Amino acid sequence: MTSPRFSTDGLHTLASYLLQRAGVRSDDAQLIARSLLAADRAGIYSHGLLRLPLYLEAVASGGIDPTSRPSIVRRLGGTAVLDGAGAFGQVVMQSAVSLAIEAAREHGIAAVAVQGSTHFGAGRFWTDQLAAQGIAAVLTSSTGPVATPFGGSRPVLGTNPLTLSLPSSGGGPLVADLATTAGAYGKVVAARDEGATVPEGWGVDASARPTTDPAAVLEGGALLPFGGHKGSGISVLLEGLATALTTASLAARTVDIWQDPSSRMNTGHLLIALDLAAFGDPAQIRDKVAELQAEVRSSHPGGTVVAPGDLEHDRAAEDRGVEISASTAEALRGLADAHGLSFPDPLADGSAR
Repeated sequence: MTSPRFSTDGLHTLASYLLQRAGVRSDDAQLIARSLLAADRAGIYSHGLLRLPLYLEAVASGGIDPTSRPSIVRRLGGTAVLDGAGAFGQVVMQSAVSLAIEAAREHGIAAVAVQGSTHFGAGRFWTDQLAAQGIAAVLTSSTGPVATPFGGSRPVLGTNPLTLSLPSSGGGPLVADLATTAGAYGKVVAARDEGATVPEGWGVDASARPTTDPAAVLEGGALLPFGGHKGSGISVLLEGLATALTTASLAARTVDIWQDPSSRMNTGHLLIALDLAAFGDPAQIRDKVAELQAEVRSSHPGGTVVAPGDLEHDRAAEDRGVEISASTAEALRGLADAHGLSFPDPLADGSAR
């Protein structure tokens, strides 16, 4: 089935209006809509507008507080602890990014640990902002309990995403943005909604048997870590970094809002920022990163290799509107109808904006 493509501006307007109707401040609604659309434009559909109906349900049920503002609860040198107080993860992360830029400029390196947050969308939305300021970044987050460690069967870990980013002079930053599970949770949700299967090795059912049925993974089963015991070890350590430095909750002590939209997840994040200027000439550092990208891209005679982040950067640069799945479009249309809002018409092939 061909996925429909819509005007970026039209979907942004709709998403912003729906969020504001739910009690979200206008500037926050604009930010959240931008983050979701940026994910869809980059082809990261698991973190795009697919999430909006869940966000709205969580606001209505009390899982997300649209009026909360993050606050600094501890600050020492280049470090800070930020309390999100149950606000939208995007609102909390924008504060964390601002704090990290300020501290990295002063100290060369900064670390912002976050508690009391919620889902913040795709990680590269935040690290791209830092890269534009000449700052390298490491970002991770806890999530709800959806994954089992290597050798386990019970979901006690989150997808525990990791984003690594380096500014470059070579056509976009060098970025790795990934879940530490074999597949992103949102992709499993999307597969279920589309009536599709998931690849082998992504998950197990409630009896710990391997399955390609997304519903079996979501209903009592668990996602598996990428890379066997190595990926599992990375995932466990990332969850520790995202939660142990603050009062954020371990995944095993959390009810995911996908299961209960009223759940206050107390999600934790950790953002580490390194100002290139503290380590040398920023231009030379960017050029060396670009050299690395070029080596990766030219590593096959056919020139078919992409450096980390290339695909998402190239997709986002295309001015061809936003492609979303038919099921996501149907869900958004239903929300628009319920609130008396117009839903944008699909674009004709080759149209933009």
